[in-house]
Amino acid sequence: MIRILLAASALGLASPALAQRTDWAKVRAEWNQPMAPFRILGNVHYVGTAGISAYLITSPQGHILIDGGMPESAPLIAANIEKLGFKLNDVKILLVNHAHWDHEGGLAELKRRTGARLLASAADAPALEAGTSDYRPDISIAAPPVKVDGQLKDGEEIRLGTNTLVAHLTPGHTKGCTSFTMQVPSGGDSLTVLFACSFSVADQPLTPGHGYDAAPADFRATFAKLRATQADVFLSFHAEQFDLAAKRAKQAAGDPEAFVDPGELGRRVDAAQKAFEAELRAQAPK
Repeated sequence: MIRILLAASALGLASPALAQRTDWAKVRAEWNQPMAPFRILGNVHYVGTAGISAYLITSPQGHILIDGGMPESAPLIAANIEKLGFKLNDVKILLVNHAHWDHEGGLAELKRRTGARLLASAADAPALEAGTSDYRPDISIAAPPVKVDGQLKDGEEIRLGTNTLVAHLTPGHTKGCTSFTMQVPSGGDSLTVLFACSFSVADQPLTPGHGYDAAPADFRATFAKLRATQADVFLSFHAEQFDLAAKRAKQAAGDPEAFVDPGELGRRVDAAQKAFEAELRAQAPK
């Protein structure tokens, strides 16, 4: 039952009634199960837990870490970076896909351990620095506050060594939800890797008066934006959102392109928009 509930929650498919019955202690424990770190492709590495993703992008001049998981995830992420042979103090930039406790929770500790600068969208910065949502009082789980050192704009390039990531504001799941793309050399060409911010509703109020009246319009704009985006590799921040376990198993069995699927982004967006429209109808005043 816990795996069914976990997948529903992570994908934003849980009904409000189910969400109220969620045993978050059990969910957190399952999400935080250790996972051995590995190289996805090029210089992109998985350093997260079994349930919540974190990505290390390396270069001789320093590394970029995307996401901090939950507070209890920070030691696992730090250990995974070191297991791959990299030094924590070589992590120079921290990024976050959105300001919810299960992705921002470990940032303060990882920032302390690495000395890295945290960059985030202007819309999510207040929640990161407060440790609580600035418009969702129903989210009672807090995260350690963390100082944002620089605010990202849509289309802004984040450069470190040989790496260039582009920030794409994709709001809806939160006001400042941010996705990132980068080019990874592959043979004589390159692959576009998308680190996709969550685009599930996940109990987000879609009716006026809850502090985020623009949520429906933002979701629709995000779906349109992502449909116009090309991605050879789709990565996200909950394992269920991109079939992490199955892809990793294929890779371990000898498939070097287990994570390469140019059609996945479109399928994920189609499914998310269908779920969004259903939730919008469900929340409409009767």
